[in-house]
Amino acid sequence: MTMEMERLRYIYERIEAKKADYREYNFSQIENDAFKTFFDLAQEFDDIGYFYDLCVAIPKGFFGLDACLYLLDLSKGGLVLVAMTDHHGHEMYKCPPEHLRPADHPYFINEEVLILTIRGKRTLIDQLPFEVKEDVIGLLEVYPIRDRDAHKMLFFEKYANRIGFNFHNRLLAEKNVEHLRFIRSLVTDIEHNIIVPNMVYKLFLRNLRAKVMKNMEIEERLSRYLSAGSCDEKCLEAIIKELDDVNQGLGMELENIEKHYKNMSLFIETLFRKSHFDQGRLVLRTKTCNMKRDIIQPQLERYLERFRAAGITIDDQLSGIPEEEVIAVVDIGLMAQVYANLFSNALKYTQEVETESGRKKYVSYGHEVLENYFGPGIDGIKYNVFSTGPHIPPEDRDQLFEEGYRGKNSVDKPGTGHGLAFIKNVIELHNGVVGYEPTPYGNNFYFILPRK
Repeated sequence: MTMEMERLRYIYERIEAKKADYREYNFSQIENDAFKTFFDLAQEFDDIGYFYDLCVAIPKGFFGLDACLYLLDLSKGGLVLVAMTDHHGHEMYKCPPEHLRPADHPYFINEEVLILTIRGKRTLIDQLPFEVKEDVIGLLEVYPIRDRDAHKMLFFEKYANRIGFNFHNRLLAEKNVEHLRFIRSLVTDIEHNIIVPNMVYKLFLRNLRAKVMKNMEIEERLSRYLSAGSCDEKCLEAIIKELDDVNQGLGMELENIEKHYKNMSLFIETLFRKSHFDQGRLVLRTKTCNMKRDIIQPQLERYLERFRAAGITIDDQLSGIPEEEVIAVVDIGLMAQVYANLFSNALKYTQEVETESGRKKYVSYGHEVLENYFGPGIDGIKYNVFSTGPHIPPEDRDQLFEEGYRGKNSVDKPGTGHGLAFIKNVIELHNGVVGYEPTPYGNNFYFILPRK
């Protein structure tokens, strides 16, 4: 028997079993209409709020019964009240009272209040974006039920099951949408921090080729001189000097390629982690490091030549504590990309300004300790990257870290509006905060991390 035939055979068996179940249930016309209405409108309403209200509206609309719906909320870390028909004395998004607990079977409280446990699909429960105990994803409270008719209890038990399966499907769909949104964002990260910077290899290789060709030219010239016997000691010294200069240049280009390779390898390893794709979000891999030595300095070195070419000087005097004390537990690869984005922005937007000591065009970086910033006994370390130039307009400041947003001062600059959103995401994963502040002579972008 083929796999297709076996699958059809199983489906026919399940159809016959369901036909037998429904004959046994013997639901009334109004109960069947309630089920059909729920299924039709659950497909019609895309907004999750409408779905929540539909779940409590069915008992009210068909049977005149009030209802409260508690469902899992990832942000709250448990069950919360998401919908009700009777708003008197209820507070939305609160946790269920102590006496409401999941159970294997429906049960009553206060004589007339029926409590039904809502469960997800057991075979797919591990695909939800949060941990679920005993498949429980919600509770449905229906009242007042003045007779404990077994048939009515069976109907509401099946109704709670249908809420659970539908809600579970919506959670999975939302997870898939979020996963796809994350993949698109990750592709942008890869383009921004790997593909575009990787183009600098062309420059390194072009410079390397030029110096290799120069060496070959010197070798050919020396060979001609020696063959002709016309290379005296002074001529030989000049050739050796020229050869030494070229070889030093070759060494520098090799060092540049090695540094760039090391940095690109770090970024590739960080952004292509399997855990990111499995979880549908950035997953931290933290370790202890010296922020300046292990993260800031390597990224700054990548931009030094371009800063110099743009006439931008570097100042690292914005430090409030000795560098050797700045030990942090962070994801080095992601934090390195935070600084890469900050330095990249500084390169694009730094402008010359008039200061008390003349016209200046510079970038400065450093840090300072903010005592008790994250609560009593929990200091914050504020990391700054400052650049000279006109202040960002006030109307742009609240949206700077939003995905895709580009301010009025960036219309003539290349970019996607993704870099600052990436920074915000990474810093918040480290339980930190990001921000911008206008300061004398320019703009300061910063982030604050809890001091470990």
